[in-house]
Amino acid sequence: MNERFETFTVLINRISRNIRKIKNQEMAEYNLKSVHVSCLYYLYLSDSLTATDLCERCEEDKATISRALDYLESNGYLTCVSKSVKRYKSPLILTDLGMAVGKKIADKIDHVLEEISGGLTEEERLAFYRSLSIISESLDSVAKNYK
Repeated sequence: MNERFETFTVLINRISRNIRKIKNQEMAEYNLKSVHVSCLYYLYLSDSLTATDLCERCEEDKATISRALDYLESNGYLTCVSKSVKRYKSPLILTDLGMAVGKKIADKIDHVLEEISGGLTEEERLAFYRSLSIISESLDSVAKNYK
């Protein structure tokens, strides 16, 4: 049983660390961090999103997203559409710089996904993601009920 736990946690941590490392390496020239990459990516895929939307998509807390958005806005990557609505509920859109970097991020993600999927059939990939979803939902349930 302990070996299963060790294998699972080591592999998940290694995957997470490698994703952060790739994000950070690719965006070093723009002085962007992992959370910035996620925000730009999701905004690039959408016409606009709110900070609340980004919290959900990036799986980050409100404070982390707020700091990331402040940085991205002050450095010209995005703009807030409405100044009258509460900032957290205001639509955010990418500037031209944000769109260019968002495209680079999306292209890199597509490339990485193609590379890592090379050793899997479509059925294996679908089964893998289905298994990850089940594990994630189960861990969410355990974490919520843990006392």
